[in-house]
Amino acid sequence: MRLHVADHPLIAHKLTVLRDERTESPTFRMLVDELVTLLAYEATRDVRVEAVQITTPVARATGTHLAAPRPIVVPILRAGLGMLAGMTRLLPTAEVGFLGLQRDEETLEAITYANRLPD
Repeated sequence: MRLHVADHPLIAHKLTVLRDERTESPTFRMLVDELVTLLAYEATRDVRVEAVQITTPVARATGTHLAAPRPIVVPILRAGLGMLAGMTRLLPTAEVGFLGLQRDEETLEAITYANRLPD
């Protein structure tokens, strides 16, 4: 499994405030939204793209489009739902799926109780 550590100072700061038990609910929701934007930026760093030709007001140019198939955004129910709007704001054409996971308290393994992924 590939791992990317998003060690940006803004991410660390916002996570600290988010984790603080004194943080009020409106601030918590705002920070989740801001963090998702920063994390989505990092998570899409290696998204597949393709070159396309466009016409600008000045001349023809080569631009970049996201390659097919479209990215899929999959929040883990329930906590991940708070991140969905931020992800789809940056990836409006992404398909959306849902996974429901719970922990087996004896084995500490994740158990899937809902799987609604796009085809």
